[in-house]
Amino acid sequence: MSALDLLPGAIEATNADRAADHDADLDALAARLARRGVDAEDLIARVSGFTVAVPSWGTGTGGTRFARFPGPGEPADVMDKLDDCAVIDRLGRASPRVSLHFPWDGDDPEALRQKGEALGLGFDAVNSNTFQDQPGQALSYKHGSLSHVSREVREQAVAHNLRCIEIGRAIGSRALTVWVGDGTNFPGQQDLTAQLDRYLDAAHAIHAALPDGWRMFTEHKIYEPAFYSTVVQDWGTSLMIAKELGEKAECLVDLGHHAPTVNVEMVVARLAGAGKLGGFHFNDSKYGDDDLDTGAIDPFRLFLVMREVLAAERRGADLAHMLDQSHNVTDPIESLIVSGAEARRAYAQALIVDEDRLAAAQAGNDALAASQALKAAFRTDVEPILAEARRRAGGALDPVAAFRASGYRAAVARTRPVSQVAGGGIV
Repeated sequence: MSALDLLPGAIEATNADRAADHDADLDALAARLARRGVDAEDLIARVSGFTVAVPSWGTGTGGTRFARFPGPGEPADVMDKLDDCAVIDRLGRASPRVSLHFPWDGDDPEALRQKGEALGLGFDAVNSNTFQDQPGQALSYKHGSLSHVSREVREQAVAHNLRCIEIGRAIGSRALTVWVGDGTNFPGQQDLTAQLDRYLDAAHAIHAALPDGWRMFTEHKIYEPAFYSTVVQDWGTSLMIAKELGEKAECLVDLGHHAPTVNVEMVVARLAGAGKLGGFHFNDSKYGDDDLDTGAIDPFRLFLVMREVLAAERRGADLAHMLDQSHNVTDPIESLIVSGAEARRAYAQALIVDEDRLAAAQAGNDALAASQALKAAFRTDVEPILAEARRRAGGALDPVAAFRASGYRAAVARTRPVSQVAGGGIV
């Protein structure tokens, strides 16, 4: 018996225990929403349609530059990762797609495709990796990849991205996310203008190779591992790159890739207004690129970002929604389940904003009334809506409780080898 077979019984048992209380809570919330002109059934349907891809790399224990503390039953390979991703979706019903990272996730697209089909999982954007050297790699990325001073190194980085596209086509993906750690740690280390020109030249080669219907997401990050300057350091540079490359290039916003005081929802609005907002890596942060669970630190910011997401979608934007997290002290499966639910929570809250009330306050320059219109939605406990969306899709009313009751983690810990990787470095 597969460890995945433990889930249905746990879902059924925990749902039965909670059904009466849930039904009462849902009825009460539906009545309150109705008084505000919001139909609960419509809200459940719309929340059910909002999904986020889970990152394959997020199913393992992460770490910092100082230490990593492996947990029991960690995935030993990409097939184990996909099993864990299936658990996340079967319990939370918010994550039917997986975002893969190469070469971390191997080089066998047919095996990946077959495994995904067997588990009922699809594949979202594929991610390239030119920010670290791999075993057997001919040339090093220590001093850069797509912006390296050496044409040979740049060509190697381009070739890797083209291989990612090839794998992506075979597994049904339709997007490539390109993030580079290229930059400098010392003033004068590189010619800053020439460095970006080299990046653009290499990125053009990748963009030109995209199949019909594909998109290329350019991802910006303020720092790390380059601490003095980063080639793609902010949304303005990312937008400039996307416009330079062409129609298939769009900007990806990672919520943690900004300085602590940056107004991320405004960044989202600007990129959407320019027609170049492609998608998100949802997570949360306190100080920098912390890669904490989505909504763990600043759920109000997540709600404000979701309002801009909803506004962009109403104007016809087709956005990719993915998680990008590192789990150091929690069970990765539990954190990813909760994060998917938190993304849906913010989306549901954005859906119930009284837009007429808000528009009237804005038109009248009534700052307080506008703020209260947003907070009225944010303060609404939409948990019964989220839980009902899960239940109707065959998931758990309380997915973390069901996961713990299933014994899945203990079961896979008995068959998966104990991780010996305890050094630093996010994985």
